[in-house]
Amino acid sequence: MDLIDLHVHSNASDGSLTPREVADEAISMGLRAIALTDHDTIDGIKEILDYTSDKDLEVIPGIELSCYYNNREIHILGFFVDYTNPDLQKELSFLKEAREGRNLKMIELMQKDGLNITMEKLLHGNPDSVITRAHFARVLVEEGICKDKEVAFRKYIGIGCKYYLPKPQVSCETAMNILTKYSKGAFLAHPLLYHFGYKQIEELLTYLKTLGLKGVEVYHSSNNMYESDKLRSMALKLGLLTSGGSDFHGIIKPNIKMGIGRGGMKIPMRLLDNIKEVIA
Repeated sequence: MDLIDLHVHSNASDGSLTPREVADEAISMGLRAIALTDHDTIDGIKEILDYTSDKDLEVIPGIELSCYYNNREIHILGFFVDYTNPDLQKELSFLKEAREGRNLKMIELMQKDGLNITMEKLLHGNPDSVITRAHFARVLVEEGICKDKEVAFRKYIGIGCKYYLPKPQVSCETAMNILTKYSKGAFLAHPLLYHFGYKQIEELLTYLKTLGLKGVEVYHSSNNMYESDKLRSMALKLGLLTSGGSDFHGIIKPNIKMGIGRGGMKIPMRLLDNIKEVIA
């Protein structure tokens, strides 16, 4: 069976591998297709598409946008993104500038308490990287402040912690306007990670569908079989497409492997074929 992974990150955002290395990993895992879906950026897409132009790997240009629903952060994937469109770059630049302001304030809070955190260390040699809390967690570990990333999130940068600052609240309407304008399909990412009940998830999907949502990520590294079945039934009820992905980040999430998640995930090529057929 041909397998795919429609949720993969590179170091253009908070993954550890370059776009080329992401492609090599996908090939080594025997995948037929992946979607590069970095957080709020398309900066890695040209590199990975150029690199795979002569390889037996299909790469879907994608993105993962953060926005807020009822004061809770959610993520929406966009597939087949028009990554060469200069207007899209402008829209994403506005989001990046707002996020950078938050990151600078977090750095300032940490430095006031003597923590040796700098923007240079967060960027780690990649000046175009979109900085997320995962970058802060990495530096906190590298500086010996925390023993691992789990501790960093639990004690330093998780919601409610001293150094946590929320990202600027991008609305669902803003995110969906970008995705419907510059991609061919918007899909809600990992709905169970928002700690909503199934009724709330259905309400969220129903609302997002009015804004142009095409589908939902049914298969994800955090889901068990029962949960994926529930989400698949919900998607069928609402007339939404289904997708799936590992949410691979490389060593940032070392227990998640591309294509197989935590070991047992298998996403068949027919999901991508169905997406293409419907949104082409």
